[in-house]
Amino acid sequence: MLTKVFAAAIYGIDAHHVTIEVNVDKGIGYHLVGLPDKAVNESNYRITAALQNVSYRLPGKKYIINMAPADLRKEGSAYDLPIAIGILHATGQVITDDLEKYMIMGELSLDGGLQPIKGTLPIALKAKELGFEGIILPAQNAKEAAIVNDLKVYGVENILDVIHFFEGKKDLEPVQIDLEELFYKQLEFPEFDFADVKGQETVKRCLEIAAAGGHNIIMIGPPGSGKTMLAKRISGILPPMELQEALETTKIHSVAGKLKNEIGIISQRPFRSPHHTISDVALVGGGSYPQPGEISLAHNGVLFLDELPEFKRTVLEVMRQPLEDREVNISRARFSVTYPASFMLVASMNPSPSGYFNDGDSRMTSSPAEMQRYLNKISGPLLDRIDIHVEVNPVPFDKLSDERRGEPSKVIRERVITARKIQTQRFAGNDKIHYNAQMNSKEIRKYCQLDDTSLNLLKNAMEKLNLSARAYDRILKVARTIADLENTKNIENHHIAEAIQYRSLDRDGWI
Repeated sequence: MLTKVFAAAIYGIDAHHVTIEVNVDKGIGYHLVGLPDKAVNESNYRITAALQNVSYRLPGKKYIINMAPADLRKEGSAYDLPIAIGILHATGQVITDDLEKYMIMGELSLDGGLQPIKGTLPIALKAKELGFEGIILPAQNAKEAAIVNDLKVYGVENILDVIHFFEGKKDLEPVQIDLEELFYKQLEFPEFDFADVKGQETVKRCLEIAAAGGHNIIMIGPPGSGKTMLAKRISGILPPMELQEALETTKIHSVAGKLKNEIGIISQRPFRSPHHTISDVALVGGGSYPQPGEISLAHNGVLFLDELPEFKRTVLEVMRQPLEDREVNISRARFSVTYPASFMLVASMNPSPSGYFNDGDSRMTSSPAEMQRYLNKISGPLLDRIDIHVEVNPVPFDKLSDERRGEPSKVIRERVITARKIQTQRFAGNDKIHYNAQMNSKEIRKYCQLDDTSLNLLKNAMEKLNLSARAYDRILKVARTIADLENTKNIENHHIAEAIQYRSLDRDGWI
């Protein structure tokens, strides 16, 4: 007897339809075909034990199980449940005509229980797209799948629940959630607040500009000056995610298995802070069976690289293309996958190997040559993609001991949101550009026009401060954002003057 059960395979952040065909014939044997990986091949042992422990059995027959399309690699243990249901139906132990209405996924424990799986959200989206009535999966994944409208989602604890459901012996209640209520309920104010930061008004201003325009930023300062403390608070002033952004971010975390089981959707912008010992594959994604890396997990959020020169040069260099294209393409001999990677890079570093500026008042100093050698660990092309460079100086005692709280993140965030709305209207006709940092040369010429006074100021700055040519576009972009924060239509003289200050590493002899 031939039975068909429907499942899905994850590639990139999307799901592909998989049909599991189970054919039972005379003889003895168990043959699983269709490019299964090791985990799928091992399903035989889990299924046999699970069925025995719930009083069902795997009769002594010849089983041929094909996972179509046969040229699409199947990975992971999420096919245990659909294969087991297919075997039970093919051997006449479960009689039903409803298999074609549902997509089924789940990993079996030896006692018949179900373990959570990865990639639930893209699987549920694919089930809806293909017109399935519902999806059956482990209870731990039900909330994640239930955010897809017009799809019945059944979360089950044991394979017996699935068997009895198809036999009509048990009714399963679909999991239902109010997507908008869940989304907006999670838009609570973040844990870290700029009001807790003493002093550092200039750096706060830079971070506000960076958040408003989506600019990459690097902070250079000695240990204890507050670089990490400031970086952790930047996600709290970014605009709240739109629902579409939240769904896209949730898909990535779902595929990577990073979603918490009690949460159906990610509504707060991600903040990822990998250690400097991270490998290039872990940062950008990949591997024998490609998985999203840290830059994709930071999609629509912040990637914070602390102590930037301590990262391996190869790790930093592989970020250059994603920073430009805002996506990662991973190619293998038989296939390729693409992960989105539109993130805001926030980096911090010490100015020298000793950790301090070349200052006679410092406890330890490094020579200018040592400082330059240290800075050279970061390549010019990478710095070219960082719009704002700001020096962070130690906070004096009178500021540290001041009991007054600073400006709260909530107030800063309102200004950032207002500036982003201006940019949204400006780029309304361009699907690829949403904020100032994404502008290319064409948009810069169109939206960053200068009057004669501002043009002369920029010209003099580039000549006298020996700024590099690559700083030109960055200064214009940052100046455009500063003007947006002031709700000014045209870039003015003082906007350019402020933007010029934020190119420290381009300035000849800044150390």
